[in-house]
Amino acid sequence: MWIDDRGSEVLQLPECQRLLAVAAKAHRYGHLGISQSDAPLVLPVDFAVHGPDVLIRVGENLFERMLGRLVAFEVDGTESGLGQGNNSSARAWSVLVRGLAIEEDDSLLGGHLPAPRVTEPGHRLIRVRADVVTGRRLASGTGS
Repeated sequence: MWIDDRGSEVLQLPECQRLLAVAAKAHRYGHLGISQSDAPLVLPVDFAVHGPDVLIRVGENLFERMLGRLVAFEVDGTESGLGQGNNSSARAWSVLVRGLAIEEDDSLLGGHLPAPRVTEPGHRLIRVRADVVTGRRLASGTGS
């Protein structure tokens, strides 16, 4: 196990992939980060996981701004227990996926599509290719 300089556990790829899948199954919101000329744009999004990649449904305007560009997707949550006995408490975690945004054909995916909870989610499906996946399980604060 590797601990970073802030005391957080750096997660290995299999654990990051597991947490992404758990979050998708639990219908958590993720955050999509897109680089723009004036300032970064970060949006809450519904998502699904397909293989190592993340799927997001977007509108035409956003689709055109992100297609073929590097983007970031982040999701976080908490887990309790973690196999540490009765003294365990909920631990926060965060997973970041960075990669190329490519168009996806939703007819090839079956039931692995994100379930949007917004009234106008858009009709274009983007695959965020999991080129770089990192994660942290945050250290428990001791608070004073």
